[in-house]
Amino acid sequence: MASPAVLQYRLYFYQRIIIRTCCTVKEHQPTHLSYTRRKYSWCVTQQERKAISSNAMHCWRSFFNGQSRGIFGKSGGSSKQQTLEDIAKGIKEQEYKRVVVMAGAGISTPSGIPDFRSPGSGLYDNLQQYNLPYAEAIFEINYFHHNPKPFFALAKELYPGNYQPNLTHYFVRLLHDKGQLLRMYTQNIDGLERIAGIPPNMLVEAHGTFATATCTACRRDYKAEELHADVMKGAIPKCPTCKGVIKPDIVFFGEELPQYFFMYLKDFPMADLLIIMGTSLEVEPFASLTGAVRGSVPRLLVNRDLVGPFAWGSPRPNDVAELGDVVSGVSKLADAVGWTEELKALIAAETKKENEE
Repeated sequence: MASPAVLQYRLYFYQRIIIRTCCTVKEHQPTHLSYTRRKYSWCVTQQERKAISSNAMHCWRSFFNGQSRGIFGKSGGSSKQQTLEDIAKGIKEQEYKRVVVMAGAGISTPSGIPDFRSPGSGLYDNLQQYNLPYAEAIFEINYFHHNPKPFFALAKELYPGNYQPNLTHYFVRLLHDKGQLLRMYTQNIDGLERIAGIPPNMLVEAHGTFATATCTACRRDYKAEELHADVMKGAIPKCPTCKGVIKPDIVFFGEELPQYFFMYLKDFPMADLLIIMGTSLEVEPFASLTGAVRGSVPRLLVNRDLVGPFAWGSPRPNDVAELGDVVSGVSKLADAVGWTEELKALIAAETKKENEE
């Protein structure tokens, strides 16, 4: 492994890279990981990856707070391993009043949103007619400028209104209603959090949203409703002012993350509970946010598999993992908190409202 000085030097440039790119962790060599999309301009070894992730937000913390030390310290409190029931008790008794939620695609698939990467799914098969060089090209900005048709075929399937929130979204809504939600960070672009009634100012849509759009030529702003007719009939929406292509405000590979993603990084040092659900924690810089809370703060993972620091890191005594179906895991948490009936009532009321509209 590299010396501490070299590792710190590489960590600095690692942070500079992920701040300016929306990138995925891709296998490069059996013992290496690469943090770029198509070009392997920077590699870190698996061993260094573990060391980096334990202090992954050091440079961001220094940047935002002007401090030379990172936000990570020794875990406080008891060494007793926490349980789901302990977390539930803290929520119920409002011990946790600044809850941060991190969510990925796993909370949306129960609503019927397909995984377009899976061969055999209707959505994937429908895109084959466009001869994509690889599945992810549909979300690459250069490919979009070259050929926006495949993206808008996907947009027709994912556009707001086609799917409804499920219990996981409404659990977060209930956290907000009770004044315990500090912020929800989501990788999803489907807008189900908004439909569930979570206010936009309580959301950090890390990979953007379909709720708004921008002309790629003149930069005029649009709302989702203004594109709806064109998208639903399979047409590429064009700006009436300059005839440029109107692109929903989702973050493509090759684009910078929205500014509010970085503005809200102050949330994590303030959090008293972190809930992570339905994510593989493979996309940076979103994945590294799990290490941005204080060492004494409980982290609850509700997920199909162990991921991120829960999979390969040194678990903290207050880390809790509830593995299996995400909806079942959140339902179990809600039951332990004593919110089951309240959650059912909220879902029924919101479903009725949606049907009336």
